[in-house]
Amino acid sequence: MIIFEKIRFKNFLSYGNSWTEINLNQHKDTLIIGENGAGKSTFLDALSYALYMKPFRQVNNPQLVNSINKKHLYVEVEFKVGGNHYKVCRGHAPRKFEVYQNGELLNQEAHTKDYQKILEQQILKMNYKSFTQIVVLGSRNFVPFMQLKTADRRVVIEDLLDIQIFSVMAGILKDKISENSKDLQDVEYQVNLINEKIEVQQEYIDKVNQDQEDQILKIQNQINERTQEVENLVDEQQALVEQSRMLAEQAAPLEEVSNKIQQFLSLETQIESKLTKLKKQLKFYEENDSCDTCGQEIADEFKQKQIEVANSSISETTSGLEQLEQEINKSSERVTKLKDLKEEADRIATSASNKGSTAAAIEEVIESLQAELDEIQVEAGEDGKARTKLTELTADLEETNKRKIDYRRKASIYNTAQILLKDTGIKSRIIKQYVPVMNKLINKYLAAMEFFVDFNLDEDFKETIRSRHRDDFVYSSFSEGEKMRIDLALLFTWRAIAKLKNSASTNILIMDEIFDSSLDTSGTEEFLKIIKELTSDTNIIIISHKTDQLLDKFSNVVRFEKHKNFSRIVE
Repeated sequence: MIIFEKIRFKNFLSYGNSWTEINLNQHKDTLIIGENGAGKSTFLDALSYALYMKPFRQVNNPQLVNSINKKHLYVEVEFKVGGNHYKVCRGHAPRKFEVYQNGELLNQEAHTKDYQKILEQQILKMNYKSFTQIVVLGSRNFVPFMQLKTADRRVVIEDLLDIQIFSVMAGILKDKISENSKDLQDVEYQVNLINEKIEVQQEYIDKVNQDQEDQILKIQNQINERTQEVENLVDEQQALVEQSRMLAEQAAPLEEVSNKIQQFLSLETQIESKLTKLKKQLKFYEENDSCDTCGQEIADEFKQKQIEVANSSISETTSGLEQLEQEINKSSERVTKLKDLKEEADRIATSASNKGSTAAAIEEVIESLQAELDEIQVEAGEDGKARTKLTELTADLEETNKRKIDYRRKASIYNTAQILLKDTGIKSRIIKQYVPVMNKLINKYLAAMEFFVDFNLDEDFKETIRSRHRDDFVYSSFSEGEKMRIDLALLFTWRAIAKLKNSASTNILIMDEIFDSSLDTSGTEEFLKIIKELTSDTNIIIISHKTDQLLDKFSNVVRFEKHKNFSRIVE
C-alpha cells in the first residue's frame, strides 16, 4: 500500500518562489476551498507531475512554470511503500528528476524514460491511468472509466488486479519469439548450407576417385613419350656434335693452307718481278751494242755471254714459276675442300644446337606435366583429408540439426506461452474471477447513493445496465448526475479491489469539485455517508466551491487565496 505523506512545491503555475506544503495523511477528511483561480486544484497537478511527469489537467509542462518568475519550478512528494520511505523530486527550468529511497539517491545512470519506468513499475506499481481512476476523481479533464476505450479499461483493470506483469511478460516473450525466429531462420540457413557443402564434397570425392587414375595414366604416358623424344634428340645431338667435331678437325689445316697460299702468291709476285727484270735485261743486250749510261760499246763476247746467262736464268725462273703455280693450284683446291668441310661442320653443329633447344623445350613440357601429375597425386593422397572434411561437415550438420530442433522446441513453448499470455489466456481467467466481485461492489455503492439499477461489466468491460420498467441501457443513456453516481461507484469499487489485492491501494482519495457539478443535494448527502464509511483507513481530500454546505462536515478545512498575483494557503 502507498502511504502518501506530503507534497511541497514552488513556482508551479500560480504559486511563487516560496514553498507551499500540504500534509496528505494528517487528517482523515480535508476540505479545500477558495475562489476560482485561487489555486485549489494546483496541488493535484503538482502531485501528478511529480509522480508521472505530466499534470492532472491538460497543461503543457513548460506552461507549468510560474509565468512571473519563469524558472525554478520544483515539486517534492514523500510517501511510504512497505517499510521504505521515498521522496520524488522533479523540476523544470532547470530540469530535475530524482528518486530517494530511505534518504539515498537511486541510481540515475538509466535514461529518463527508464528511470520513470522504475518509479511507476517497481515502486508505485501504478500507472497514470490507474492513478486517475483510483486516487483522483475530477470534474475537469478527467475521463471516467466508462468513457475510456476498451484497451484503456483493460490497462486500468490489469494494473488494479496486479496482472500487468503478464503484459510485461508478453512483451518480453514477443522479443524472445522474434529472436528465436531469427535464430531458427539462421540455423535453417546453416543446415541448408552444410548440406550443400556435404553434397559438393561427396561429388568431389567421387569425381576424384573416378578420374584420377585415368588422368595419372594419361599424363604418365605423355611424360614417357616426351622423355623418349628427349632421349632420341639427345642421342642425335651427341652424334651430330661428334660428326661436327671430326669435320672440324679435318678442316683444321684450312688456316695453315690459306696462309701458305698467301706466301706462294707473294713468292709468285717476286718471281714474276724477277722474270720481268731478266726479260728486260735480255732484251737490252739483244737490242743494244752500247751502254745507255756511259755510252761505252758492249763487246760481242760479253754481250753474248750476258744473253746466254739471261736466257738461262729466264728458263730456270719460268720453270720455278710454273712449279709454284702448280703448288698454288693444289693448295687452292685443298682450301676449297677444307672450307666445304668447315661449312658442313658448322651446319651440323647448328643442327645439334637445334636438337638441344628442342630437347630443352620438351623438358619444360615434361616438367609441366610432372607438376600436373604431382598435383593430381597430392589430391589423390588427400582423399583421406577430403573424407575427414566430409566427416567434420557431417558432424557439424548433426550439431546444427540439434540446435534447429532446440529452436523449434522453444518456438513451440513460446507459442504456447503466447497463447496463455494473450488477453484471452491467464489474464482472462483472473479477470473472470473478479468480475462478479466488481459487479457486486458497483451495485452496492450505487444502491448506497439511492441509484437502483442492475449494473454489470462483462469480461471485456462492456457495461449492461438494467432498471425496473426499463430494459438495457448504456452509460451514455443517463443524465450527468446519474453518470456521476456510476463514476463514484466505480471509483469506490476500484479502491476496494485494490485494497483487496493490495496492488494499487493507497491512503488518499482526492475529489476535485465533485459536489459542484452533477450531484444534487440528495446525492451529496449519500455521497458523504459513503465517505464517512471510507475515512476509517483513507485520507479523503475534497476540493469544492460549496463552502456553506460542507464546512461543518469536515474535520479539516484548508483555504486558498490569491495575493499579489500569487496563490497561497491561508493559515
